[in-house]
Amino acid sequence: MDISFLGGPAPQRGVGVVAPFDFALDRELWRWVPDEVSLHMTRTPFVPVEVSLDLARMVSEHETLGEAVRTLNAITPEVVAYACTSGSFVGGVAGERAMTEAMTWAGAVPSVTTSGALLDALAELGVRRIALVTPYTVSVTRALEAYVAEAGVTVTGCAFMGLTRHIWKVPYRDVADMARQAVPVAGAADALFISCTNLPTYDVIPQLEAELRIPVISANQVTMWAALRRLGTPAVGPYQALTDPSARIGPTVPGPVGPAVAGPLGPAVADMPGVGDGPDTEQQQEGWT
Repeated sequence: MDISFLGGPAPQRGVGVVAPFDFALDRELWRWVPDEVSLHMTRTPFVPVEVSLDLARMVSEHETLGEAVRTLNAITPEVVAYACTSGSFVGGVAGERAMTEAMTWAGAVPSVTTSGALLDALAELGVRRIALVTPYTVSVTRALEAYVAEAGVTVTGCAFMGLTRHIWKVPYRDVADMARQAVPVAGAADALFISCTNLPTYDVIPQLEAELRIPVISANQVTMWAALRRLGTPAVGPYQALTDPSARIGPTVPGPVGPAVAGPLGPAVADMPGVGDGPDTEQQQEGWT
């Protein structure tokens, strides 16, 4: 059989991704990526420290990032992304900028970080007031609040889980519950940010947007959106406000959010297949507004 007409594989554009050693959601990143783009993943070296500000500093040292980026140089990605929220906000706005400069210097290509991508996404959506959901301890969560405040964004509400390990095991139902704590009243925030690249969010985003009536953005989503934007390629997302301008809605009338309800984008969060399924997590669920 003559198959010469098939030619070779289609050209692929590459995005290099540097992730912390415990990152477990490679598949989630891929779900935002169109077919013509490949992700090339590498991880920072293991350190025996639980999720904390100390760990965030260790996995974001410039020497560590430079070595990770250099491992990707042989496959010549067109852009490099550092997929870690806490590691990229722990040094504040100036620290994040220094990280991107160090990565660009090591790889000679444009670089983005999750926290830098967050600020870009807020600017894209015109957001000045934001609610936060994190899986972190109080100290790490406060550092995220300080980072967005330094960038001139007001934090209107926040809920955190108090986790120091196994963040990737948190089920969607817990993420949705925390979102409702952070945004108890419709219109209280311009958008909701769900932090941590190790926290699953892909399927819950459009459902929470339908319920809360504001854009919902997550760490992995903004990372891929920003990296792909450097390539001039849109991220793929199922009717998500950041990736699809037609999904953006106007201001809402203030009022209680209440329990999950069906919205124009589909079923309520609690009714989604698989939501709430998965291992129980040992966590403290606390919040403040």
